[in-house]
Amino acid sequence: MKPVRWGILGAANFAKEQMAPAIHAAKGAELAALATSSLEKAAGFQAFCPGLKIHATYEALLADPTIDAVYVPLPNHLHVEWTLKALAAGKHVLTEKPIAMQASEIDQIIAARDASGLLAAEAYMIVHHPQWQLAKKWLEAGEIGTLRHVDAAFTYCLTDMENIRNRPESGGGSLRDIGVYTFGSARFVTGSEPVDIAARLILENGVDTFAQVSGIMDGPHGRFTYSSITSMRLYNRQVVTFQGDRGMIRLDGGPFNANYNDIAEIELHQDGNKVITERFPTSNHYVLQVEAFGRSVREGAAYPCPLEFVKGTQMMIDTVFKVGVEITL
Repeated sequence: MKPVRWGILGAANFAKEQMAPAIHAAKGAELAALATSSLEKAAGFQAFCPGLKIHATYEALLADPTIDAVYVPLPNHLHVEWTLKALAAGKHVLTEKPIAMQASEIDQIIAARDASGLLAAEAYMIVHHPQWQLAKKWLEAGEIGTLRHVDAAFTYCLTDMENIRNRPESGGGSLRDIGVYTFGSARFVTGSEPVDIAARLILENGVDTFAQVSGIMDGPHGRFTYSSITSMRLYNRQVVTFQGDRGMIRLDGGPFNANYNDIAEIELHQDGNKVITERFPTSNHYVLQVEAFGRSVREGAAYPCPLEFVKGTQMMIDTVFKVGVEITL
């Protein structure tokens, strides 16, 4: 398979530490170019990819005829603009989550994707990891009986007020940063959508630093209750459970940052105190994401996380902002 030649718009730390090395390591991919005006930042990428071509502007990279696909790790409020510009320039595009600030904006990306025949996707990497695929398989096989409840938590402590996650003008807040995981993981594994949502929010400087969400979801496994918390002011915690009447699936050890906080691990609890544990010490969901993207581009394989799925998660976030009640503690 001819490698997909990638360019990156901007020298974000996350791109340098995670996605650029993943592109460089992925089968069927070649990290070929970076757009940044900072030679100092570019040096951090060239340290592991010496042949990397540097463009001084985003526009110059998009105009580079040797680039097949673009990765967009820019601040949230710039995602739609540069996703559309990449498609207009004839590039496939993988944009960091959330790909849009609200669900209605995703429609124009879908339209541009369909009109161009190119692949546009959100970098929602967890669906490519075998632990989440196994959770879905176990649930569909009836390993926990009838699904009754799903709960999720994703928290970290970020007190740097200059960080873009703490700034409203750049689309900050816990829901846009990590609510995509607590909401999207439940939707991916269960295939369900919310039918009732309530929420309590704590706001600081115009962004949500804490969100407690509860509700009812409905889908192929019937109706079940849902609850989650996201926070940018609490100690690190990541855990998701799918609880049925005959068992429970639990993802711990950093299910959203696999093999970063701890080794990716999933447990199946069943009657009689039986526990089956699967661990994935080497699976890198960023690499797997890039490889899946490449198969879609080169072989026409269905992409595991299409924009239609992404829109559903963003609709859930939009609803929480609409119905959420602000609280103070």
